[in-house]
Amino acid sequence: MPMTLASIKQQLDAKIGETMTVVAQAGRKKVIRRKGTLKETYPAVFVVALDQTENAFERVSYSYADLLTKSISITFEDADSQAS
Repeated sequence: MPMTLASIKQQLDAKIGETMTVVAQAGRKKVIRRKGTLKETYPAVFVVALDQTENAFERVSYSYADLLTKSISITFEDADSQAS
């Protein structure tokens, strides 16, 4: 079954409040890993509240298209399931 933006949003709606790790490509050889909690989902983006002990800012947002194009990947800590 092909992934769509709507199906990605539905999967994330069910995971609101769970701890997750986001791995983002920041350049040719640079990868950024951020840990936080999935706080909110909107029609085009989702918001991750970051762990303040590891990050300088409070929250970051990503679009569902980032997951669809695999420019980011997310892993939920509790279920050890990966959405990408």
